[in-house]
Amino acid sequence: MKYLFFAFILLLTSTVSAQNPLGEYLGDESAFYAETKQVNQFFRRFNNEEDKDGVKYNPNNKKYRSLKDRKKYLEILFDGQNASITPNLKQEFIATVNDANNPVFLDFRNGDWFSEVTARFNYKGQEETAYLYLRLEPDRKGYKWVLHHIHYARYSNLLPAKESEEKKFIHPMSHELDFMNLNKAFDDTQNLQDYAYKGYKPDYLTLFLYDLKRGDLKFRTVADVKFHFFQVDEWYFEISEFNRKGMNRGWLISSLAKVPETQKEVFRRYLFRE
Repeated sequence: MKYLFFAFILLLTSTVSAQNPLGEYLGDESAFYAETKQVNQFFRRFNNEEDKDGVKYNPNNKKYRSLKDRKKYLEILFDGQNASITPNLKQEFIATVNDANNPVFLDFRNGDWFSEVTARFNYKGQEETAYLYLRLEPDRKGYKWVLHHIHYARYSNLLPAKESEEKKFIHPMSHELDFMNLNKAFDDTQNLQDYAYKGYKPDYLTLFLYDLKRGDLKFRTVADVKFHFFQVDEWYFEISEFNRKGMNRGWLISSLAKVPETQKEVFRRYLFRE
């Protein structure tokens, strides 16, 4: 039921575009300025660290992270065609992150966020899809993106992550037979994971890297990219890129949900398709 609940609150439905204050904020500026063209720019706009022309503010500038100006930016950072992000939900989120007593700003390097990449691969001549999850990791004087999780149907079907209720086992007296009955266990390829230790979880990322190294799996292209954010207490949001006409385009908040801190780990597993 918990997965059905999370699926429900993330359901995206396309309807008539919601009222957008973008024109009021930008005046006669062109749609070029309205578009959030890069993920880094989404961070700066969310935090109000640049002006409407995309010029970064000096941290000593009084407009830098100004909450009054920031509210206008926050208003235009949502997908205006997503009816699941209701006006009340949107305003509650904006009020939370723009609270004068405890404002919340996104942290690019150290914040709780990660990327989900939908990628196409060729496995022994057959095209297949895998979902790659990447996060930033410190590296010497900078940062780098690293793979930290993967969902690939081929692996999850081969080695299910969930344990069966009645597991197969190796008899506790097998040592008296010099474990000669291991052949029976290893022939039982449908239940191989049952013979591993309690709590064992398949390492799909290792299988993925192994298949790439062997040449059985070949990367073809990236089909889609989105980013998941858990940096705001009691909230989750996702950003996606929208290439369309008008000013409500570029990298925008495409999903928004209230998620208790105690449920965020479960929510992450849902996003990982576990």
